[in-house]
Amino acid sequence: MLVVDCVTVWRLRQQKRVLTRCGTMAAAGVFATVVGGVLGGMYENAFGVARLWSYGVFLHGPLILVAATILWRKRLWLAVGTASVAAGLVLVATDAFVIEPNWLEVTHYTVTSPKIRRPLRIVVVADFQADQIGEYEREVLERVAEEKPNLVLFAGDYLQAPWEELSELRQSFRALLRETNISKHAAAFAVEGNIDATGWEEAFAGTGVIAVADHCSFELPDFDVTCLPVRDSRNRMLAVNRRRPERLHIVVGHIPNFALGKIDADLLVAGHTHAGQARLPGVGPVVVNCGVPRAWASGLSHLSGDRTLVVSRGVGMERGYAPRLRFLCRPELAVIDVTPEKSEAGNARD
Repeated sequence: MLVVDCVTVWRLRQQKRVLTRCGTMAAAGVFATVVGGVLGGMYENAFGVARLWSYGVFLHGPLILVAATILWRKRLWLAVGTASVAAGLVLVATDAFVIEPNWLEVTHYTVTSPKIRRPLRIVVVADFQADQIGEYEREVLERVAEEKPNLVLFAGDYLQAPWEELSELRQSFRALLRETNISKHAAAFAVEGNIDATGWEEAFAGTGVIAVADHCSFELPDFDVTCLPVRDSRNRMLAVNRRRPERLHIVVGHIPNFALGKIDADLLVAGHTHAGQARLPGVGPVVVNCGVPRAWASGLSHLSGDRTLVVSRGVGMERGYAPRLRFLCRPELAVIDVTPEKSEAGNARD
């Protein structure tokens, strides 16, 4: 692409007409798009294509536009236009690649229920997808502890690194969990995500967090929790029954597709979508990568049967071959406050 940049700039210098120069830049853009698609296809997934296209847009695009600005400096309106577009791309890239990926947001959601007598605080930690354990990962877990939850739900996708690096990465993640000790005053469960390799439970061994690899339910003093493996969370026809209808029932899975099934629960919790990870003004998420309606793909949604679905935007981002960015979609630590439903007299219902 650097060769293409040089050839494009050389051609721009040779040409005098505005339309011809615009045509040259358009041709370079089309060529870069095709090359990015072909080379990205070698990765055998769409993330590789997106990564190369992002290089083209946010790196090579501004270079060519700056060159065009210099060549068109005698045509003020053209120079201002190309300089403005170049500056805009640089600003977007700075936000998407540098600022937002580490700009954690703690979002509070409130749900009322007649099935509890005292407030319940739940913190949802989804989609770490870390390839190293550093200060950002420490900040996330420290913020979890600061929220003083009664229940912590890890909703899948914890580590995303080559197989040969996973063992050491799991040790580092486990050490950080032990150090922050978030399960000291809270019940904590972890479910499987779609990128979690065999043996993912090792990252939680000895930390107080219960890693649940199968479909399993737990009875706690004030509520019940059902944990789903990733195959069940992906199932749009899944049926989950509750043992005791009078108790608050929480179901947690990685992919929110299970919310389309017959889930007999009060609160459904998921991650996976990253809320698109990149959003366009006036359009919303580019892609949500799940089967639920786009309106359900992040935040709080009220479902039929007095059920509530909360889908976290996740605390991390897609790694591997994907472009490592977030745009207009900050990483999120979701905090759900379940409060007792009050009677007309102002007291919590028995």
